[in-house]
Amino acid sequence: MQAPDAVLSAASSPVDPADPETVRLAADLVATMRVSPGCVGLAASQVGVARHVFAVDVSGHPKARTVHGTFVLCNAVVEEATRNEKGREGCMSVPDLTGDVKRASRIAVRGRLPGSGEEVVVETDAFEARALQHEVDHCDGYLFLDRVAGAHAVYARQTYL
Repeated sequence: MQAPDAVLSAASSPVDPADPETVRLAADLVATMRVSPGCVGLAASQVGVARHVFAVDVSGHPKARTVHGTFVLCNAVVEEATRNEKGREGCMSVPDLTGDVKRASRIAVRGRLPGSGEEVVVETDAFEARALQHEVDHCDGYLFLDRVAGAHAVYARQTYL
């Protein structure tokens, strides 16, 4: 889905992580993320499903320091956030723009794993922290454009051959 689609600006509904439909959605998010070049995270709302589920994998990204590999979280919330830093973000739902967004560089996110429903806390930093906050924002109905300081912090996306 691309902005301004309404599903992207509405808060997503909580899910039952053990529900087979949630497990299928989680698998679909990971599969879609893997076939999307440069994608390091994907929320259910980005594929038109208003559910609080997202996938993240920053493996191999040059800005990543801490890397937890591929994982999916349900009903995730940021519990701790420190050390705000400005960084450039882009999004598949806003394909022609990037923007400078201040986000915490160290975070702890609590969520549940699809399938087992096990509660986990992901503590991370740097680029993975930014990616997690970006995806939690999607679940809460926000795009990175809602977090920029103003028009001066939005840029046309560069394309490279």
